[in-house]
Amino acid sequence: MHVSRLATIGEMASGVAHELNQPLTAISTYAQACTRLIDRGEPSLGDVRDALHEIASQAIRAGGIIGRLRNLVHSGETERRPNDINALVSEVRELMETDARVHEVSLRLELAAGLPPVSVDGAQIQHVLLNLLRNALEALAIVEPAQREIAIRTARAGDGDVELSLSDTGPGVAPDAVGRMFEPFFTTKEAGTGLGLAISATILRLHGGRLGHRPVSPAGACFFARLPAA
Repeated sequence: MHVSRLATIGEMASGVAHELNQPLTAISTYAQACTRLIDRGEPSLGDVRDALHEIASQAIRAGGIIGRLRNLVHSGETERRPNDINALVSEVRELMETDARVHEVSLRLELAAGLPPVSVDGAQIQHVLLNLLRNALEALAIVEPAQREIAIRTARAGDGDVELSLSDTGPGVAPDAVGRMFEPFFTTKEAGTGLGLAISATILRLHGGRLGHRPVSPAGACFFARLPAA
C-alpha cells in the first residue's frame, strides 16, 4: 500500500511542482518589492507591511501543500478515527485541481451536506481517491480536451453507507476487463502494474466497505467507494 501511495504521488509530480512554484514565485516577487521599497530611503511602512503579509501568506500556502503530501506518504500504523468524508476530499482538493489543469481536464466537486462521519484512516482513503483520479486522467487522454470532465461526488447511499464516487467522460471500461479490473496484476495499460485498483479495493475492504464500478451513459466510467457510517 505504501509503495502504491508513493507511486501515485510520483505520477502527480508535475502538478505538485507547478503548485509549489506559484507561492515560491510570489514570495520571491514580494521579497524583491520589499528590497526596492527599503532602497528608496524612506519606505512606506504600510507598503512594506503589506508585502511581508503576502510573503507570510504564500509561505503558509506552500507549507500546506508540503504538509498534505507528507500526510499522504506517511507509512506509520493505520489510524482510524471518525472523519468527515467531505473534509478528506477538500484536504486534497488543491492537488487534484492542479493535476486536472495539467491534463486539461475540467474537475467538478459535488459534496453532499449532512453526511455522517466514517471511521477511517484518512490518508488511505485519500490515496484511493487520488488513484481513481489518476486512472481517470489517463483514460481521458484520448478524448478531446473540450470533452474531458471528471466529477467527484459524495452522497448517502440507500443502505445508509457513505459513498464517494468519481465519474469521467472517457471511453469507459472494456467489457472483457469489467470482471477482472480489481484483480492484482491485471491491467489494460502498457506500463501499468495492475496494483492500483487492487490495493484500493483492499483498503476499502479493510475499512468494512467496498470499491465498485458502474458505467456512465452515454460514455465514461464511475468508480465508487462505499464506507459504513460511524
